[in-house]
Amino acid sequence: LTIFSIGSVLCGFAPTAITLVLARVVQAIGGAQLTPASIALVLPEFPVEKRTQAIAIWGSVGGLAAAIGPSAGGVLVEWWGWRSLFFVNIPFCLFTVLVGRKILHESKDENAQRKVDYPSVVLGFSGVALVVLAISQSEQWGFVDIRSGIAMVVGLILIGGFIRRCQVTESPLLDLSLFKLPFVVASNLSGVLFSVGFIGMWLLNTTWLQEVWDYSVVRSGLATFAGPATAAFIAPFAGKYAMKWGHARVLFAGSVMLSFGTLMMTNLITTEPNFITHYLPWMLVTGMGVGLCISTLSSAATAFLPPAKFAMGSALNTTTRQIGTALGSAIALTVAAPAFKQVYSLGQRAQDAAASGSPLVWVDETAKLDLSAYHTAWNINGVLYIVAGILMILIYRKPTDAQLASAGAKVTFED
Repeated sequence: LTIFSIGSVLCGFAPTAITLVLARVVQAIGGAQLTPASIALVLPEFPVEKRTQAIAIWGSVGGLAAAIGPSAGGVLVEWWGWRSLFFVNIPFCLFTVLVGRKILHESKDENAQRKVDYPSVVLGFSGVALVVLAISQSEQWGFVDIRSGIAMVVGLILIGGFIRRCQVTESPLLDLSLFKLPFVVASNLSGVLFSVGFIGMWLLNTTWLQEVWDYSVVRSGLATFAGPATAAFIAPFAGKYAMKWGHARVLFAGSVMLSFGTLMMTNLITTEPNFITHYLPWMLVTGMGVGLCISTLSSAATAFLPPAKFAMGSALNTTTRQIGTALGSAIALTVAAPAFKQVYSLGQRAQDAAASGSPLVWVDETAKLDLSAYHTAWNINGVLYIVAGILMILIYRKPTDAQLASAGAKVTFED
């Protein structure tokens, strides 16, 4: 949290784009540690039978933040500029650090190594970065271009090296032995697919509102409020449902809602703004799906681990979902790139026309565009949600004592 705070301050004062990017790297280093650390602090405070509900509440807080973030961020940018987005973090960080030191308790894995395996960091980061580069640049370079191929192959080799390094080093960055547990495999695979679809949906929805429907930053932020707000409301119930019906069934139900809402919106939305009829209802449906999925994925990934393994299990889940987020951004932007170019070109024409005193009729002009690439990207997201749910149904199982022991995570369920 301290690193995240320092990064936020550096971002707020960044004088150039390059320094802003570097400051964002610092912020990301701190932010990447917050999710696994926060879950590791929460779970040991609850008995096994209460942990699913605890994570559901934890997830609902995140959903509430996601609901408030876009609209509040739009207001901040509109009134006080983009730097305020970073400075607003500081009081919350200070409060959390000061209060957290007094009331939070830690659980530790006594066998864990304290040193960081930096070769693993380099291999993992470089591998994922090159794969994302290959995907994101494929629209410009071409899928069969030598540059795309080299970036993809080298990236996959580096990821393979990262996996091997984690298997042989004394202090692995990620404990990959946890993948011997079916519930860990299912949760992480589903988490990757969910994250690819979720970030893709968020990017596509935001750009559609602002670029196609010509919403302002504030208005688009308010328009996106309904989905995350619904997710925040539903998330606490997801814990109860998971305890009653199981994580896999709840995740599958959420994925069906997400897929249904996304596909319905895709087939109904038009270039003419129809927020009440063509957008809002399906954001409420997808919001319910997100509320069921986010907290369920987090609790499912650590449900049967001992307290000493919570942080590593959560870190593993966070890592795979962040990889999904990076891939999802690249895939969505690449698939929808032809539509983005048309909308950007129209925006330039609108500015030129306004300057000459003959502004374009935006709705009439957008109706002439071929925005099918948007719909293709949305449809991909809808399919990914269903696949994520099916994987949970097929693979997710409560582990046996033998499986836990083989993964170095032996614990009795009454602990």
